[in-house]
Amino acid sequence: MKHVILGALALVIASAVPSLAQTYRTEAREYRQEHRILRGAVRGDLTRQEMRQIERQQRRIDRSQWRAARDGYITPRERRRIERQQDRASRNIARKVRNGRYVY
Repeated sequence: MKHVILGALALVIASAVPSLAQTYRTEAREYRQEHRILRGAVRGDLTRQEMRQIERQQRRIDRSQWRAARDGYITPRERRRIERQQDRASRNIARKVRNGRYVY
């Protein structure tokens, strides 16, 4: 009986750890991107309109993450989709910060 309970407990823990790691990985990346956005805003590299566009894109990524995680498991396909969205967002942040427009 103990072996069955321990086996079931090990299975539950093993299945929960990858989903936590996936969430942590995307959350850490999102945190770094938010930091880049704020740094660009403080320096004056991002105009108000550019900030709005980037924030809207970040909200879309947040919604995608929520939809993917609401069933308790993020599939590899959902993970790839979120990572692609974050790749696009990262490129947009870099482009908008370095486009030569400044807030005076």
